[in-house]
Amino acid sequence: MNPSQKKRLIVAITGASGAIYGVRLLEQLRVLPEWETHLIISNSGVLTASEELGIKRADIEALADVVHSVKDIGAAVSSGSFRTAGMVIAPCSMKTLAEIAHGLADNLISRAADVALKEHRRLVLLARETPLNLAHLRNMTAVTEMGGIVCPPVPAFYTRPTSLDDIVNHTVGRVLDLFDIDHRDLVQRWQGLNGSTP
Repeated sequence: MNPSQKKRLIVAITGASGAIYGVRLLEQLRVLPEWETHLIISNSGVLTASEELGIKRADIEALADVVHSVKDIGAAVSSGSFRTAGMVIAPCSMKTLAEIAHGLADNLISRAADVALKEHRRLVLLARETPLNLAHLRNMTAVTEMGGIVCPPVPAFYTRPTSLDDIVNHTVGRVLDLFDIDHRDLVQRWQGLNGSTP
């Protein structure tokens, strides 16, 4: 496929627990030739991925089509003129959530998110924290009011998951659904109590 015909999705990974969500998202998008991924990973995200998954920055960056430094505020994805389908922050720390909620675009992750909102593109935040304090809740409300989607990675137990992979895949599949991206059977879809839909 001609690179100019590819659809672009920005994927950011911050320092919250749950680096596997961003990594699995990149893995799924990598096998879809019509999609081009633009990765931004914070230094804290690198540390968390190392601790949780035993992988290095280079391992994660190898999954993306294009990699941008979190410090490069002049990168292509910092401008609304650079067309994308939107952005996913997986996982999204409460610090990053607060920056987006208050328009503090002081690094490329929060700037690219700000661009997604101002251009009315889809912004999905896999917010990872518990329990939530009032500041967290108010920031989630603010982002939602601006058009963002707060999508905490909450397990769906009706699918009867038997592994961590099942839980991660279901969440990643639901995120891909939000962008109408076809994926390879990550989601066990609800068919109703009788096993069929009308």
